[in-house]
Amino acid sequence: MQQAPTRSLPLAGASNFRDLGGYIGLGGQRVKWRRIFRSDHLAGLTPEDQALLAELGVARAVDFRGKAESAAHAYALPGVAYHPLAIEPTVVQRALELQRTGRQLTAQDAVVLMQDTYRGFVHDNAPRFAALFGLLLASDAPTVFHCTAGKDRTGFAAALILLTLGVPRDVVMHDYLLTNSLYRRPEGMGSHAPEEVLAVLWRVQEEFLEAALHGVEVEYGGVSRYLERALGINAAAQQRLAALYLEPFPSAA
Repeated sequence: MQQAPTRSLPLAGASNFRDLGGYIGLGGQRVKWRRIFRSDHLAGLTPEDQALLAELGVARAVDFRGKAESAAHAYALPGVAYHPLAIEPTVVQRALELQRTGRQLTAQDAVVLMQDTYRGFVHDNAPRFAALFGLLLASDAPTVFHCTAGKDRTGFAAALILLTLGVPRDVVMHDYLLTNSLYRRPEGMGSHAPEEVLAVLWRVQEEFLEAALHGVEVEYGGVSRYLERALGINAAAQQRLAALYLEPFPSAA
């Protein structure tokens, strides 16, 4: 049997670059490999990394970073269309606001901040996630979407895509948590905060994604209705997404 492609791609300049393919979705069909990738930011890619992306045929890069983040670490990849869909980060700002009141931020405070951030994705950032789905529906050209660490904005987007394709929720959560074994935190980032807080902010926890998915279920009745009502992705578009990104069953001889 042919060996399945690797999920994590060995890039020197991005530690959290990985493929969403290979998971079993609707009707037992497998998500196509080498079509949809998720990553941390791409500004540090080496020439060898860029050559690998070209070999993979990556044609579109969707950047969820806020304006200051993307300006500080800008990039342009030859032959790759760049689509900025800015989602401004709120966790650091809110953490600083808490500290200005004289309060020492704790790990539990950081968990609550992260959960609030994920709940905000559901409402405040629906247009950006809708635009991502619009690109994916326009063609199945290999696409990578990312933020700074590739864990929160990117993690929620990846979960929405996989759930729409029928991947079971526990598998989606497993994919989400892979960040903790892959992502390498940059040296010196956030060094003024206690390490217990940084350990929350630079990693992912089930409680974060669950906070967003709980909002999707309670307020919209599930992912399919959320896509239709909040993102404008109706049932026909959801079926088209499945047709584009799920492997067809082999036809009978």
